[in-house]
Amino acid sequence: MGQYRRHVFVCTHGEYCPFDGSAEVHRLLKEAVAARGLKSEVRVNKSGCFNQCGHGPMVVIYPDDVWYGQVTPDKARRIVEEHLAGGRVAADLVYSAPPGAHKDPARMAEIQKARAAATDPPAKDGEPR
Repeated sequence: MGQYRRHVFVCTHGEYCPFDGSAEVHRLLKEAVAARGLKSEVRVNKSGCFNQCGHGPMVVIYPDDVWYGQVTPDKARRIVEEHLAGGRVAADLVYSAPPGAHKDPARMAEIQKARAAATDPPAKDGEPR
């Protein structure tokens, strides 16, 4: 066995997972692991893209090879309690897809539209956007 019993990776890069709150999920996982006294057994790291854009935030746990998608803060807490502390995969949260890239173009388009709306200057009275 390696230095850690489990290694948790959270996608915090790219255009999509950060928009959906991956930095908060990463922070929460790190804090919850520490609070449970698991820091010597579980390592939580930021990661690059897992090529599952639009299904994030993505969390992957090794050596268990378990992928969790659309992880919210509440789901992150469950992952810590059930999987990392309890040793049971949170089966209803598992992201299941065959190997390879699996992107969600509809969700990616929603994020791009929201990002554009957030950066567009406000329209002046009577002027179209």
